[in-house]
Amino acid sequence: MSRRTVWQLAAGVAGSAALAGCGFKLRGSQAFAFSRIAIMPHPGGGVAQELRRSFGPSVLVLAAEEPLASAPLVLELANEQREKTVVGVNASGQVLEYQLRMRVQLRLRTAKGKVIIEGVEISQQRDISFSESAVLAKEAEEILLYRDMQT
Repeated sequence: MSRRTVWQLAAGVAGSAALAGCGFKLRGSQAFAFSRIAIMPHPGGGVAQELRRSFGPSVLVLAAEEPLASAPLVLELANEQREKTVVGVNASGQVLEYQLRMRVQLRLRTAKGKVIIEGVEISQQRDISFSESAVLAKEAEEILLYRDMQT
């Protein structure tokens, strides 16, 4: 073994020991109190699709053709809204900054209809600067920010 390889190996071991010593560990799989859920509407907007993906292997999300009665919980998502508001202008009235907002209303109920969580609205907002000289880049940034708010 060369001296460089030994130093790289020692640095890797020292880094791993430091991370283990500070309490760092990987998140691992999430444990839920339920094993099946239905998310309505199907397929729904971006938030509904992201929720289906995020449950992972620990929770089975019902497909559209499966009966709702086979899931103990039904998550209903409504009014997925995207808003774009001007929050900053310069002296000549040109837009300098926008505020992007995403709102989703949700309700959680059992398959038999008993409401567990009634009519909650979740919202997120992000500020984005704007420049006439970089319109295409700002449009791409806006798309990325909305995607980030969905997750």
